[in-house]
Amino acid sequence: MQLTRKFYEESNVEVLSKKLLGKKLVTNFYGVTTAGFITEVEAYSGRNDKACHANNGLRTPRTEVMYGAGGHAYVYLCYGIHHMINIVTNVEGQADAVLIRAFEPIEGIDAMLERRGFDKLTKALTSGPGNVGKALGLDTKTHNGLSLLGNEIWIEDQPEVSEEQIITSTRIGVDYAEEDALKPWRFYIKDSKWVSKK
Repeated sequence: MQLTRKFYEESNVEVLSKKLLGKKLVTNFYGVTTAGFITEVEAYSGRNDKACHANNGLRTPRTEVMYGAGGHAYVYLCYGIHHMINIVTNVEGQADAVLIRAFEPIEGIDAMLERRGFDKLTKALTSGPGNVGKALGLDTKTHNGLSLLGNEIWIEDQPEVSEEQIITSTRIGVDYAEEDALKPWRFYIKDSKWVSKK
């Protein structure tokens, strides 16, 4: 069953990030379905978070989708190479989002291997946000802003991962965010091998 708008409207992005762990992320493009269980995420807040693209009201053509209602995909291009998917959360105007950093592939693995140029299934296939985007077939121009309540990108409910199984750490690659780089806003499933960095 697809997650509802109400799920994405959770006001606490840390809480929502943890709830996304273990959920099934699905893409369906041109008749090709790929899916996996989310294993690693990072939280970003539109308020008082220098690591967030929309920190304290910053609005640009790129960040505008973050100011919409929770339940949309914010897909952006990083370093001109990697298409990264964030889940927009909270209500309209808040600009919170959760970056998907890794997932355990479970469906459409052949398609993921082809997209990544791999000949066998390894952790590297879907660990790291750039690899997530490529494995899922995401493209900023095509998929940014898509509703997660539609039939191209969506997330299906699964049993919640217990607090005991969730590891918390600082986020990766946000040293520019000064003191906010120290926020403990990265979460991953303890026993999963499908994690970018433990």
